[in-house]
Formats: sequence, structure tokens, C-alpha cells
Amino acid sequence: MNKRTLSLCALTLLLAGCASEQAYHPQRATTPEHKTPLTKAPPSEVADSWSLFTEQASKVYGVDQKLIDAIISVESGGNPTVVSRSNAIGLMQIKASTAGKEVYRSQGRHGQPSNRDLRDPAINIDIGTAYISLLREQSLAGIRNPETMRYALIVSYANGAGALLRTFSSDRNKAIAMINAMSPEAFYQHVQRSHPAAQAPRYLWKVTTAYRTIS
Repeated sequence: MNKRTLSLCALTLLLAGCASEQAYHPQRATTPEHKTPLTKAPPSEVADSWSLFTEQASKVYGVDQKLIDAIISVESGGNPTVVSRSNAIGLMQIKASTAGKEVYRSQGRHGQPSNRDLRDPAINIDIGTAYISLLREQSLAGIRNPETMRYALIVSYANGAGALLRTFSSDRNKAIAMINAMSPEAFYQHVQRSHPAAQAPRYLWKVTTAYRTIS
């Protein structure tokens, strides 16, 4: 074998090695730690996906279907398998030991829903909607303006009604009276300025934005 042939062989081997190395990198980039997160579906698509269950829950509990849809969109992006670090589960991110137990108690049932129950979209939406109804009929009862009530329900769903009312007064009746003296816009701004939970203003904004995009 002459020098020219040897050189060509060496070059071929070198190029083959480079091609193998280049082929390896894209494969490595698809491991979980390198994957680009999937984009969440728009709120209107999430609403369409679960409309059979949200419409039923809306009728049973008298809760605005668009509000249910907007909360699902923000809480889980329409993914019924999502579990948070604090063990909030499913489409409406229900915690069995808090909202789940409270709903069970209001329905005269003992205990709390199982994790398996909360992974079922129909059960999850039913419990989440029942919890919104409880907030409206109990802790937030007396708020007269429908738009203000919607804002209050959104904030209370994520951070509890007590924390919201205490930004007005430690006396519930006085807090409700102060809320009724405000316009919906003033109430919204109050939450943005005064709620003690740092995520509450952003959550209110996100759910309200989703709500307005759902037809």
C-alpha cells in the first residue's frame, strides 16, 4: 500500500469518527434534563378538552363554567396526571387533606378522597368545583358584585379565604362590608398591593387572563 492510499484511509477513518461524534450529541441532548418543556395548550383548548365534565359540575354546583376552565388551565394546563411538590393532584390541583377533606365533610362523607380518586378527571373537577361553591356560600358569602366575587374566589382558591379577608379586617362581617364598598377594579388592585402571599397577585392575574380568553 503506497503513501497516497494510506493517507486516504486515514482521512476516511477520521471523517467517520467525526460523524459518529456529531451523531452522538443530538441523542445526548434529548435526555430529560435537556428537553425543552412542552408549551401549555391555550385556555380555550383546555376548556374544550374537559367541557363534558366542567359543564356537568357547573350545573350541579352553580359555578361559572368559564371560571372552572380558567382554573384548570392555570393549575395544570389540562394535564390530569400533574402532581405538585405539596401533593396537589390533577386538573384542579386538589389537596386531599385540605380542600378534599372539606368537600367530603360538607357532603356528609367521612375521610378524604384518595390520590387515585383525584387522578380521575371527573372526580377531580367535581371536588374542585364543590370547593369553589363552598368558598362562595360560606367564607365569601355576602359579596354582592359578581365580578368582585369572581376575583375573591380565584384568590381564595389558591391561598384561602381567611388570608384574603384579613387584608381588610380580622372581623369577617366587617371585611365583607369593606369589600362591598369597593368597585371590582379597586378590589383587584387591593389584592395586587396588600395580599400577604407573594404569588396571589400573579395567580389572580393569570386566572383572570385565562378567563377572558375562553369563549
